[in-house]
Parts: sequence; structure tokens; C-alpha cells
Amino acid sequence: MTGAHRDHEHPEDAAGGTEDVAPGVRDQRIRLVVKGDDMGAGHGVNVATIDAHRRGILTATNVIVPGAWFPEAVRLINENPTLDVGIHLALTSEWTNVKWRPLSSVPGLVDLDGYLPPAVHPRGGYPTGASLEESDWTLEQIEQELRAQLELGLRHLPQATYTWCHMLFTTIDPSVGSLVARLTAEYGLIDPADIGIQSVGAVYDGADAGSVKAAKLAARLEILEPGLWLHIDHAATDDPEVRAFGHPGYENVAADRSANVHAWTSPTVREVVDRRGIELTSYREILTER
Repeated sequence: MTGAHRDHEHPEDAAGGTEDVAPGVRDQRIRLVVKGDDMGAGHGVNVATIDAHRRGILTATNVIVPGAWFPEAVRLINENPTLDVGIHLALTSEWTNVKWRPLSSVPGLVDLDGYLPPAVHPRGGYPTGASLEESDWTLEQIEQELRAQLELGLRHLPQATYTWCHMLFTTIDPSVGSLVARLTAEYGLIDPADIGIQSVGAVYDGADAGSVKAAKLAARLEILEPGLWLHIDHAATDDPEVRAFGHPGYENVAADRSANVHAWTSPTVREVVDRRGIELTSYREILTER
């Protein structure tokens, strides 16, 4: 992923069932999930994610349920049923100029203004105490909030297939990771780590222009070996709304994330996908094959 808080053919034409594919051939397939995180965080995030799906190679997204633009995200996802979706569980709210609050009463997880903290762990550029790790969190309050997010998210997006933890908040304590695993199973969702998917790794830099990102992504796809792969990043528009996004150490959000959309919709990238027979897939499709 790009950005300072890495903690972390059209999609409808992606290959579906495999009942007619011989096992030996199937093992040689190159399958790729392309996921754009953070729908619900902003209008520019929402519309850019949909654009990257409809015009490009993006096959999956996830939604920050407490985000201010969650209702629009729900509408857009339901209008684009080929886009796989997950619940992006969030216990942090990182941007300086736009914040979200928890959905439940969890006083140990919020700052003095009632917002979720901007970081998971203490880090430079933030005052002491401005992280989830330093809050008065309890496992009971975290469970209460995560349940609230899952229930609201699934009420509006019952087709959701997976959970994803915003900014890797499970790293504050192993008990939080165990809790997320338990809730994920209880609500009938999957943890992508459990399906044998592997990351394509870092592909480009957050300072790269869209054309550079496209070239680097195409080069990475040229050498992708058979297997099930995941490429994750974030989509956004480059406009006044998203230019107001940022936090200490990551101020070029609009330029960085709109460049990702450029790469995902690039004819150069599409040509490699088509020529190499890379199968664009999603968690939903993988699950239907099992």
C-alpha cells in the first residue's frame, strides 16, 4: 500500500467457476484480487473506487462504517453488484480535517472530543496519548464497537464477504486479533488471510505519478507467477475535497490516491492482464468455488 499509514478487461468479465478446468491447468492460473480500501471516508474515495472498478481492474473494496460518507458508499456498492465488498473495521480516525466517531458508547476508545484516535501506536507528529494503544481501551468496549459496525454494515451490505482491520489495529494486543477472528466467523465473514492469498508486495511509491505507477504495476504483473495474489491500495479523486485530507507525514493524499486510479485504469496494465491471461477475481468468487 502507499501512503504514510500503510499499516497496512472489466471486473465483471473475471473468470468464475472452475468446474471445467483440469486440476493441472487450474494450478497454473494467475489469479489477482485488486482491492481499494476505505470507501465511506469521503465522497472522492467513493466515486474513485467505483470508477476504478467500472473502467479498470479493481475487483474488491471495503467500507468504513462510521465514515461520514457511508450512506453514499452503500448506494454506490449496491448499484455495482460486481464489486466485492468487506467491512473495514475501524478503531482509528487518522485524518486531521475530517473525523469519525464510534457507533456505540465506548469512552475508553475516544479522545476528549469524542473522536476515534488518529493512530494505532504512538508516533512522531502526534502528542502523547493520541493513539489507540495509549487509550483506556478494554476488550469489552472494542467488542461492543466492532459488533455495532458489523451489524450496521451488514444491514445495508448483506453481500459483504470479509473483514479488514483499518490501520492494523489488532497489533495493539493478541487478544484483539483473537476477538476479530471470532467476530468475523460469528457474522459469517472471512479473514482473507485464511484463504491462501499472497500479497504482490510493494509495487510503487506514494510520490509516483499515475503514469509511473501504471508502468511499475504493469512490470510487476509481467513477472507474477501462478497463484492467488492480492494487490491493495486506495482510490481517490484529486480535487479540493480530497486535497483537504492528510495527517502529519502524509499530506499528498489526493495526488497519491488519484495516481492509483490512473494505474488501475491504465491501458498498459490492462494489456498485460489480458495478454498473460491474469484472472481478475474477488473473495466472493473464491468462496463460491470452495
